[in-house]
Amino acid sequence: MAAEQQQFYLLLQNLLSPDNGTRKQAEETYDGIPGPSKITFLLQAIRNAGAADEARQMAAVLLRRLLSSSFEEVYPSLPSDVQNAIKTELLVVIQLEAQSNMRKKICDIVAELARNLIDDDGNNQWPEALKFLFDSVNSQDVGLRESALHIFWNFPGIFGNQQQHYLEVIKRMLVQCMQDQNHPGIRTLSARAAAAFVLANEHNVPLLKHFADLLPGILQSVNESCYQNDDSVLKSLVEIADTVPKYLRPHLEATLQLSLKLCADTSLSNMQRQLALEVIVTLSETAAAMLRKHTSIVAQAIPQMLTMMVDLEDDDDWSNADELDDDDFDSNAVAGESALDRMACGLGGKIVLPMIKEHIMQMLQNPDWKYRHAGLMALSAIGEGCHQQMEGILNEMVNFVLLFLQDPHPRVRYAACNAIGQMATDFAPAFQKKFHEKVIASLLRTMADQANPRVQAHAAAALINFTEDCPKSLLVPYLDNLVKHLHSTMVVKLQELIQKGTKLVLEQVVTSIASVADTAEEKFVPYYDMFMPLLKNIVESAVQKELRLLRGKTIECISLIGLAVGKEKFMQDASDVMQLLLKTQTDFSELEDDDPQISYMISAWARMCKILGKEFQQYLPVVMGPLMKTASIKPEVALLDTQDMENMGDDDGWEFVNLGDQQSFGIKTAGLEEKATACQMLVCYAKELKEGFVEYTEQVVKLMVPLLKFYFHDGVRVAAAESMPLLLECARVRGPEYLTQMWHFMCDALIKGIGTEPDSDVLSEIMHSFAKCIEVMGDGCLNNEHFEELGGILKSKLEEHFKNQELRQVKRQDEDYDEQVEESLQDEDDNDVYILTKVADILHSIFSSYKEKVLPWFEQLLPLIVNLIVSLFCNLFILEMCCDFWSIVIFIRTCPGLVTEMCST
Repeated sequence: MAAEQQQFYLLLQNLLSPDNGTRKQAEETYDGIPGPSKITFLLQAIRNAGAADEARQMAAVLLRRLLSSSFEEVYPSLPSDVQNAIKTELLVVIQLEAQSNMRKKICDIVAELARNLIDDDGNNQWPEALKFLFDSVNSQDVGLRESALHIFWNFPGIFGNQQQHYLEVIKRMLVQCMQDQNHPGIRTLSARAAAAFVLANEHNVPLLKHFADLLPGILQSVNESCYQNDDSVLKSLVEIADTVPKYLRPHLEATLQLSLKLCADTSLSNMQRQLALEVIVTLSETAAAMLRKHTSIVAQAIPQMLTMMVDLEDDDDWSNADELDDDDFDSNAVAGESALDRMACGLGGKIVLPMIKEHIMQMLQNPDWKYRHAGLMALSAIGEGCHQQMEGILNEMVNFVLLFLQDPHPRVRYAACNAIGQMATDFAPAFQKKFHEKVIASLLRTMADQANPRVQAHAAAALINFTEDCPKSLLVPYLDNLVKHLHSTMVVKLQELIQKGTKLVLEQVVTSIASVADTAEEKFVPYYDMFMPLLKNIVESAVQKELRLLRGKTIECISLIGLAVGKEKFMQDASDVMQLLLKTQTDFSELEDDDPQISYMISAWARMCKILGKEFQQYLPVVMGPLMKTASIKPEVALLDTQDMENMGDDDGWEFVNLGDQQSFGIKTAGLEEKATACQMLVCYAKELKEGFVEYTEQVVKLMVPLLKFYFHDGVRVAAAESMPLLLECARVRGPEYLTQMWHFMCDALIKGIGTEPDSDVLSEIMHSFAKCIEVMGDGCLNNEHFEELGGILKSKLEEHFKNQELRQVKRQDEDYDEQVEESLQDEDDNDVYILTKVADILHSIFSSYKEKVLPWFEQLLPLIVNLIVSLFCNLFILEMCCDFWSIVIFIRTCPGLVTEMCST
């Protein structure tokens, strides 16, 4: 056994090796060790104080992960005496461990094991762990007190169903530790533990009220720890603001004042200042009505955001940079701008605009370019949240902003382009209708700024924003001038690409041409021959890795121009373009996963399908393979604890959802947008090609049906739902037997999706598609089990509507209720009503297909339908929306007796 343990130590060292080959081989060896043996070896390594520190810490991490990921496979199969020995050993090792960092890792193991030893009824099957907590927290040994708090912080649910019994003990423990004047580390840990306990009990309102007097201690610890270069308690405060904002209500003023103080303190790190601001901004989103009562704090927070936005560095090379770095994503300037945007959306323009308007005007008159830049970026940021209030002063603002397109500093001109582009999006199409002449002329002048390519590119980007939402009739008179400037700029930038290798402006100009063509449609025909040869040349010659984005955007531009001018004009180049696309498609397998060309290619093929119609069918064998591969991307997911998350870099492309108990669900988002685009393109092919797509219906339906449960991306689920009736239409030519088999494969999943889909927008699409499917399949498509399940789901949707109405009435009695809350409640009500229209769609399709045969099934819904109609009868518009005219007609014709009953009610 000793020899095996020595070999295991060597294995641990190899797992830490910087050599990839050595480490990979060690991982394979470790994975091959049986679970029970792993526990024995790992525990032995942990308790061996003579072993290397790195090996012991690795053993602790591995044991925690083993218990987290494979508890059910490993632990229950161990003999009870071995289980007891493990539990005893872990508690003993904590008491003997001299190194603080190692002791924390052992506490993590104890917390993980305790988490898994709470049974389904909430019984804690490790009472010795609770005794250890109580003994340690009252110990004179600071290390043991820290251990108890660390375990409780890591797993605040450790008391299981005995929590209520121990509530006073828990509170006393936390208060006592937060008042420990001799040990700052104890105060910090107890504050984190208290915050974790509050978060773990977010729905227990009496408990939150009972623990409200712990908040001053938490706030004091936030302040102290920040000046010890520790932002852990501040992060906990942000979590509370996000998850349990009403816990802060009794001490909201103190919370906000502390956050403001820390945010304004330039002696703190940028990250700490941003986290302090995040508390206020998060509350503007999660408890807007509560925060609106503290307008003085908001009025002080806004200048802090603007001050952050001024935190810019002079950079002589900025204007000529050809690569846009993302290195400043955590800068104060970006954080301040984002905070302003979110606060404006959260609190609304009535609060924010009067507070910020004067500040912005003063900044725009400041001789320092950084202030003018920040003022313009602030205007960009508040447009969405202050939309209604800014509409009245839009003329004044636009005229003022346009002046800064001639500012002496290029970064101010850049910010002016940004403001124009953002307003073109936020206030469309009114913005385009009012300001088309002056905006187009000003942006074209700015695009001629050859000395500052970065400004040129942003002017082109603003033009894209403008033209995307510009009515065609407004844009057409400017086409000659627009095309002239875009073409001349494109020619110059193509020369620069050849001579200097610069591409930033060219990328934006190509997209601008695409946007203009997309809006102008057939009016772009006269300019087609001016651009198409140049664009084809870029696709042919821009094959270097650094030109991938340019090539992708050019492929997009060609396909959008083709769609705009129509098949007749495009056919002269269709063959050449298809060959270029086919060549890229042939090399598809060689493209890296993050190659930007992939998504552009997928979308371009779909546009080519729309242009060529049935003639596109011949290209499907080449297109479908890579498209299905992209649509089948499976994201990397993981269940992580806090320590795992801390070990992962911010730039690894992971996003996390907090599950409580110090655990988070992580997903690597790379490829998700491409997957959604690919799924939408499959929908496009089914819609455009109909029976010409029949050869692929089976593999596509097998892909799409499971994607109704792909909760990582709403767009994927929408595309999956949208595809169902279209695939049935495609499959008609195969005959009724094939069609029925396909319907049976998708029917159960659609019904379950209606019952379980959490997002209302996706739900409405699933319900709409289900109704369309019933119309396609007709009488007999649903069996008794389907009707029973569907009836229960539709009944729950109707009951949910009435329940939501009651909840909205309760919110109207809340002490924070105000005008903005009422607007939010009205939006919720509109959303409910929209879901009811989809219920009506389903009922309509069933009545149309089954006629009077469905009446016995419908009776279970009748009382709720009656209540709904009675409650909404005063509003005929909503009545029509909710009940669908033809459904009512069918209902009246097929069940007059029930109508009589309904009317009498």
